[in-house]
Amino acid sequence: MAENRPGPMEVLRHARTQLAELTGMTAESVSSFEQTQDGWSLEIEVLELSRVPDTMSLMASYQVDLDAEGQLTGYRRVRRYERGRADAHRSGGR
Repeated sequence: MAENRPGPMEVLRHARTQLAELTGMTAESVSSFEQTQDGWSLEIEVLELSRVPDTMSLMASYQVDLDAEGQLTGYRRVRRYERGRADAHRSGGR
């Protein structure tokens, strides 16, 4: 590993911090993480809207891309869901 290349845990922490700063939303967890040819790709779960009860809070998954040094290069929301809902994977465009 090159000296200037951060380790996986540093990348995870930095990605969550950068996304929270840019969106103003709380990054709760990382549900997907992989090293790519250009850097890193993560899917981060964030709290978009807090509701009572908490199981009705609105959550979102964001695809976050970082360069090899761990700097955020882009992000996009890929889905929204209520916290209490089971994850249903969809195939195709359904």
